Amino acid sequence: MLHLSHLSKSYGVATILDDVSFVLNRGERAGLVGVNGAGKTTLLRIIAGIEQPDAGFARLDAHATLGYLPQGLNLDEALTLEQLIRQGVSDWDAAKHAMDTLAEKLERDASNENLLAEFSDAVARFEELGGYDVESRIENVLRGLGLENVPRGLPIAKLSGGQRTRAGLARLLISEPNVLLLDEPTNHLDVNALEWLEEFIQNYAGAALIVSHDRVFLGNTVSQILELDDMTHRVTIFHGDYSAYEMAKARELEQQWAMYQDQQFEIARLTDAARQIRGIAKFRKGGKADTNDKFAKAFFANRSKATVARAKSIEKRIEHLQTNEKIPKPKAGYALKLDFGEMPRSGQMVLSLEEVGHTYESSVSSSQSPVSSLPSFLFRNLNATLRHGERVALIGANGTGKSTLLKIIVGELQPTEGNVQLGANVRIGYMPQEQETFDASQTPLALIRSLMPVDETDARHFLHYFMFEQDEVFTPIGKLSYGERARLILAKLVADKANVLILDEPINHLDIPSRENFQVALDAFPGTILVAVHDRAFIQQFATRVWEMKEQRLEIRE
Repeated sequence: MLHLSHLSKSYGVATILDDVSFVLNRGERAGLVGVNGAGKTTLLRIIAGIEQPDAGFARLDAHATLGYLPQGLNLDEALTLEQLIRQGVSDWDAAKHAMDTLAEKLERDASNENLLAEFSDAVARFEELGGYDVESRIENVLRGLGLENVPRGLPIAKLSGGQRTRAGLARLLISEPNVLLLDEPTNHLDVNALEWLEEFIQNYAGAALIVSHDRVFLGNTVSQILELDDMTHRVTIFHGDYSAYEMAKARELEQQWAMYQDQQFEIARLTDAARQIRGIAKFRKGGKADTNDKFAKAFFANRSKATVARAKSIEKRIEHLQTNEKIPKPKAGYALKLDFGEMPRSGQMVLSLEEVGHTYESSVSSSQSPVSSLPSFLFRNLNATLRHGERVALIGANGTGKSTLLKIIVGELQPTEGNVQLGANVRIGYMPQEQETFDASQTPLALIRSLMPVDETDARHFLHYFMFEQDEVFTPIGKLSYGERARLILAKLVADKANVLILDEPINHLDIPSRENFQVALDAFPGTILVAVHDRAFIQQFATRVWEMKEQRLEIRE
């Protein structure tokens, strides 16, 4: 259904895509992975016809339709939710209108054969587009994405950011294109919506190409992985789900290391052999013989020349191994290696929630404000204790009050009822869902030096722990990627000597390697962590306990 052939794209001197070719057939679902900046979004935009390749082509089968969900979705704020949704079934609406119009005419002129023929064609077109099942399809999609309680007449301008993303995804899924292009569709989806979307894609009859950093989502939806390498700018196809891809990559890396080490051993062996042979040649050349013995002189001269020739032959072989047959050193997986240094230890009891409740009216400053009429309390009667060293994942459906609770804990909001008690010597470091606004012109180096009494060398050494290398410490913060800013926020929290981290969706928009490295950093943190997160792989591997916001209460699971 989707065919890419020798596709290439550059921006100036920077190559983004090089000779990319693959085919997606009906029913095939592929995950497109690669580090941030590798060109995944560019590839989707070319397939969608928004950008043009420099060479090669991307084409659909005849009569195939394509639907594209971009990562940065811009919706017309003047539209209502109903109007937006109807865009996904505009052909169906037109077909139904034509059918209904002809039906009315036939009521007045039932014997008109031309009208009967037109009506028959209109009914066939209407049924081809889904018939009377379309309205139930709309209801199913809205319910699955958690939008069933949002009034259809509500303007898009009044939806939250997460609701807008889900509304755009709903419009796309309702339209049922033959080929789906999804760029980070899981952002702003809670676990219930994620599981519904997984089932939808599993049963999807067309082809799907999905960019996602959610490892569990990819594992549950795709049958092959397309890896876009940021160094070669080419796509490699791995058949199987995401777990199979990880195992294949591990085997591939192991083989590359073995081949690289074997070649390095061979180069070292040949270098040593050439050195020894040249030493022998030098010895023979300098050896003493009877100056009147012409035969001996010729013998040693020829032996010396032959020995030098052997050495040169070996050296040519070494040069060939280091150039034409060179096996490059495999890319080592980068990782945060953190030393948090001296950090004040908090008391054993870090914080306690005592009958905490909060109303919507008190949350007007929160991004979780409702858009429909709901009970006045967002949550109430919350009781929980966070202890030193715990890693607690705060989960729950969108709109249940996770961000609001975190803002109450850090003191940005006051609870309507109840109390939050902090333990002895608690120093909180808070990462909100909307990344902290830094001075865009300031550099990471300048930021850290403003927080810590250190010289430039020590500040650079500190930033090195957070994977800021060499001149990257001089990059203006406004030019850093989302993942780099997330690492910088973590560095700031550590520089502030926080011993309790309160994190609200810290890994949104991070690619998979960045998510794994962020988790490594948190694992090394000697203090206490409470993190609101939807990434199921992260929760499974990281959390020692789970707090779930559900039906205005807090359920605690060990």
